[in-house]
Amino acid sequence: MIWILVALLVLALAIALQHMMRGTPIEGFRCIGGGEELLRAEHPMFQQAFELLTHTRIWDTNRVSVHFNGEQTYDPMFADLAGAQRLIIFHVFWFKPGQLAERVRGILEERARAGVKVLFLIDYWGSKGLGREYRERLRAAGVEVQVFRPLNFANLHKVHQRMHMRCVVIDNEIGWTGGFGIDDHWLGDGRHRDQWRDTNVRLLGPMVHQLAAAFATNWAEATGQLLTGADWFHQAGDEPAGDCRAGLMFAAPTLGSTNAERFFALATVSARRTLYITNAYFAPDREFRRMLIEAAGRGVDVRVLTPGGNTDERSVWYAGRAHYEELLEGGVRIYEYAPTMVHAKTIVADGVWGYVGTLNFDNRSMSLNDEVAVVFWDDGVGRRLHDQYQEDLRHAREVELDRFRRRGPGGRLLEQSARIIVRVL
Repeated sequence: MIWILVALLVLALAIALQHMMRGTPIEGFRCIGGGEELLRAEHPMFQQAFELLTHTRIWDTNRVSVHFNGEQTYDPMFADLAGAQRLIIFHVFWFKPGQLAERVRGILEERARAGVKVLFLIDYWGSKGLGREYRERLRAAGVEVQVFRPLNFANLHKVHQRMHMRCVVIDNEIGWTGGFGIDDHWLGDGRHRDQWRDTNVRLLGPMVHQLAAAFATNWAEATGQLLTGADWFHQAGDEPAGDCRAGLMFAAPTLGSTNAERFFALATVSARRTLYITNAYFAPDREFRRMLIEAAGRGVDVRVLTPGGNTDERSVWYAGRAHYEELLEGGVRIYEYAPTMVHAKTIVADGVWGYVGTLNFDNRSMSLNDEVAVVFWDDGVGRRLHDQYQEDLRHAREVELDRFRRRGPGGRLLEQSARIIVRVL
């Protein structure tokens, strides 16, 4: 009986490990009846294909403003929060004590005491160190505080799957998302040490409700309450918020392919001229590396901007570097941002479409975490991201193949060690 129990335990652990280490099942594209031209981002039917394959509705009545780094993000975001009249929903995955955390607390407490409904959700792992006192002070002011997937026996089977999203919504009229966190190293201009480089967006229009719906899925798990009601579905008015064609994609783990995996595959195959990727944790699986190399092979200028030795997660950095030679040999150009940690998660393809969001180009974001991404087809947003990319490259060092091949054995050993566990990093 003991040996049977041991065997069952080993089997259960093997199944759990297999689930945790799963990669994408997507290996490429097959066009039924031809029609390869439909895969171009500028083709009229590409948007329809994208909507159906990623379960993301796109509207042409949004307004999207791009905000780079903390100096362009926190003051307008906090002003929006301070102006809330009915409802605030707030979740930011990475939430640590400091100046920013105190500013958030002060605003949420003041608005709650003024009669605004405030729903505050923090991820158990992302908010480690915040402390019980912080949460209790919010509750005392009338803020509804919940913790997502705390560490307990009931959550053991999904403890490695986190709510990595950033969802800040005011009166269901204004939304904020991107790579930002509530931690003081996000303050500053993204050009100096300990002032992280990031990209965020302020949203108006129908996609704000999509962002709120993404929050609602996690609130329902944390509380058992599915959010609805007049304030939840409040409409700002009949006038369009703008003319930006965009939508909010919500990506969550499944047993098959995820929205995030299908999005990255479509982004890679759709580019015809340029594919500019900025990503904090760039460690793509074999299938996505092949797609990037195939894009470069058909003449696309494929570039990746990622951290260098200044990364805050050296294990992911080493895991990504394990495949740099393959990518560089295939024509993909890689740059390491020099001034500080680059934490942004963006893609702009052909200068006309792409995303800004929380998705990293690694297996954890694609397969294990809940994530959001603002996907746009807009020349203005595309141009702003394209121009910022060119500016960022002026502050980055290109990884050159010949020089990279001469790296030492210690670095190679760390790369191969990290590569083994890259899917759960």
